[in-house]
Amino acid sequence: MRILAIILLHFCIFTLAQNDSINNNVISYDEKLMLRLNIDTNTNELVITSKDLSITPRLALNNQINTTIGIDYKFVSASISFAPKFIIGNNNHLKGKSSFTSYTFRFFPKNFIQTISYKNSKGYYLRNTQDYIDNWRKNRDPYLTFPNLRFQSFGGSTSYIINKDFSLKGIYYQKEWQTKSSGSFVPAFNYEYVIFSDIQNDIKSREKRLDLSVDLGYHYNYLLTEKINIAPYLYGGLGKKWSNYKNDVNQSERDKANYFTQNFGAGLHLGYNSEKIFFGSKFNYAGNHYKDNGSNIYENDFYVLFFIGYRLNPPAKVKRIYDKIKDKIPAL
Repeated sequence: MRILAIILLHFCIFTLAQNDSINNNVISYDEKLMLRLNIDTNTNELVITSKDLSITPRLALNNQINTTIGIDYKFVSASISFAPKFIIGNNNHLKGKSSFTSYTFRFFPKNFIQTISYKNSKGYYLRNTQDYIDNWRKNRDPYLTFPNLRFQSFGGSTSYIINKDFSLKGIYYQKEWQTKSSGSFVPAFNYEYVIFSDIQNDIKSREKRLDLSVDLGYHYNYLLTEKINIAPYLYGGLGKKWSNYKNDVNQSERDKANYFTQNFGAGLHLGYNSEKIFFGSKFNYAGNHYKDNGSNIYENDFYVLFFIGYRLNPPAKVKRIYDKIKDKIPAL
């Protein structure tokens, strides 16, 4: 992972060193400091279907609403996501305890968008508990839970915008604003190292997984008015997944496997933009499918996101820090 991070850093610096041509169809806000707040109803779900199972288990986190706080300036964007316990719908006492945190950094060299992220979640419940317990009553009886099930992810993606008149940065990160309607194909290379761990009946188990995939998406940004846009997108791709599983019972034995994966997704963005204030919403679906010993495993992620942000002139101290970094790395 360290080698990959170094390669990506050098790649970003090299690309930034290239001179950008002026694009009159895109307004840039790189000189502004941007503060952003996102609220999303992330319903991440793990679904396992098998010919040997008469019932399909559905695992989910006990969090319905996540909050993201982000800051952007110049070539970099940073954000932290978490699930506040005080929000209604999070940590329902019948679904056990869950926690979720995510850190994301993005870099924007020329037509590329480089993302690096870390996610950590713990505590899942069986969403369809009624299929396993007779006479189970929703909103009255506790769900079946997996309090020690933990998911850690170290990953990222490298995307390239083919059409220079199209601004993906404007749709997703509000770093720009597109003045004319246009679309673009956006290929992406995704990579993720995942660790699943659990404790059941005092037996510890762990699965390590490496996921690599290539997607091809198409995005279109339609300007309804000078300040309002609507942007649908659709993507699909293929990948490879390698896994390595072990537990405390047979520590000397490891269960290794690899799978081909299918990735797909779609979404819709609605936004309002002005020189200082921007806000809007996003509707997203992302799916991942692969087969494991006759079982079909689906990882579904559907959520609605609302965002609001404010652009302001950067404080003198922030600008001085950036200028010092730029003196050492002129490409920035």
